Amino acid sequence: MEAVLSPCCGVEMHVIGSRKRKIVGGGGDHRLLLIRRMRCNQCRKIHHELPDCIVPYKRYESECLEQVVTQSETASTVAADDATLRRWKDWFQEQSTYLLGALRSIAFRFHLNPVEKLSVPSQSTHQAFGHYVGDAPGWLARIVRSVVNTNLWVHTRFAFLSG
Repeated sequence: MEAVLSPCCGVEMHVIGSRKRKIVGGGGDHRLLLIRRMRCNQCRKIHHELPDCIVPYKRYESECLEQVVTQSETASTVAADDATLRRWKDWFQEQSTYLLGALRSIAFRFHLNPVEKLSVPSQSTHQAFGHYVGDAPGWLARIVRSVVNTNLWVHTRFAFLSG
């Protein structure tokens, strides 16, 4: 039993249960994961402990999204329709500036030195992330883990009240 700290308060959390979460793999295969629900002992907020293969609010594995945003649409082998692939690319393009800022903030907060920037401008949006998380496979999961665990993830789901 390891102590898991709240991304909001830094105080230890305790397990209050679990929930099921469906996830889709690159070949279209569906898996059912059991996600732990935890509550902060101080602020009482509930958090879900997500594995690296999950991007919050996305149904496909992080590996699938990573493949799509780094390759052309014709090179992608992910079992998803073209509209979904375009939405993922648009989502990543929209979020990239914020995510880079969040990674800079995390590096500054923890006194980390990112890899030196190249003298040549980046060829694509995702290459700038290599300065913080490297460019080896799994870079998107490393971005998500860092940003979520420091409570900097932008929530993309909103509740609308009627009436």
